[in-house]
Amino acid sequence: MIDHTLIEYMESMLSQTPTEFRRYAYDDIHWENRLLGIVGARGIGKSTLVKQYILAHKDEGKYLYVSADLLYFTSHTLVDLVHELYMDGFTHLVIDEIHKYPGWSRELKNIYDAYPDFHVIFTGSSILDILHGEADLSRRAVVYPMYGLSFREYLKLFHEIDAGVFSLEEILAHKVEIPGLRHPRPVFEQYLQEGYYPFALEPGFPIKMQQVISQTIESDIAQFADLKATTARKLKRLLAVIAESAPFKPNMSSLATVVGVSKNNVADYLIYMERAGLVGQLRDATGGIRGIGKVDKVYIDNPSLMTVLSGGTPNLGNLRETFFYNQMRVRNDIISSKDSDFVIGKYTFEVGGRKKGHRQIEDVPNGFVVKDDTELGYMNVIPLWHFGLNY
Repeated sequence: MIDHTLIEYMESMLSQTPTEFRRYAYDDIHWENRLLGIVGARGIGKSTLVKQYILAHKDEGKYLYVSADLLYFTSHTLVDLVHELYMDGFTHLVIDEIHKYPGWSRELKNIYDAYPDFHVIFTGSSILDILHGEADLSRRAVVYPMYGLSFREYLKLFHEIDAGVFSLEEILAHKVEIPGLRHPRPVFEQYLQEGYYPFALEPGFPIKMQQVISQTIESDIAQFADLKATTARKLKRLLAVIAESAPFKPNMSSLATVVGVSKNNVADYLIYMERAGLVGQLRDATGGIRGIGKVDKVYIDNPSLMTVLSGGTPNLGNLRETFFYNQMRVRNDIISSKDSDFVIGKYTFEVGGRKKGHRQIEDVPNGFVVKDDTELGYMNVIPLWHFGLNY
């Protein structure tokens, strides 16, 4: 018999879930998978997404939504819960923040193997080693990474302005149009300050962001990598150093000296922070496959985080590059350029302000200048904000 407190908890959480706006990932996900994971940084809307799915499909099955940090799990296991659900005719268990449950991967594997017609959906920190944990889920779990708000999503959620999704080719062909928005620059500047996180709608955004940063380092990363408290403080110091100069070419020896750690540890720490949604690492094409090339530049993950870490006054040039990288990585393989700032497929991009010239790309085929201080594009000049409409 299912514990009624779990049902009451689910109903309470669902009653507080907004349904007017759905993140881009909702339509990307193949929800019919038997073991489905959604991972991403703190505060980007994973929990809201799965609760919206339950609300939209409650008539098609029996669902239970739980959070992995409920007191219930101090005396019960996931396997026991699924057995009870299965006996009572439930079809789906949705587990939020799975990373807070010890031994989660082993139990999910057991559930998948023992209940072939039962569905489990889970959310978790993007630093989770889903495919190479203590139990191999690589052949069982389908895991979707989820990112923060695009500029397009921000327009809808914060300003109720509908904008379409434009492919990279459509953006480069000057096909971007947003009916009802004559001057996008003012709202684009607002987006850069705080628009990446849905909770910016609530009061106290800078304070909450500091809490997100602390929890990500002291809880998510520390738990995953089994780090001591002193190491977590060094990670904070490393993040502060990066925030002062990002984007920059990483010098592991210099970073190790400044932070006070071994040179060999710096690369691991950067990977931890990248996977946790605190930094981004732009790689070159040496690997040939996405994500395994040599790191050419290190960025703060997104403009909103960059703004908070800079005390509200980020370097404008760095902010532009960060926005472009952050938005285009979701749908595209973006790598560093030996001639300019970025390469996506056959296209090369140089990012700058209104006075940005063409010198660096004048001899580069398919080269584009991405300008911030403009609202209209022409020839191979594309407004920066257009690239926020790619997802």
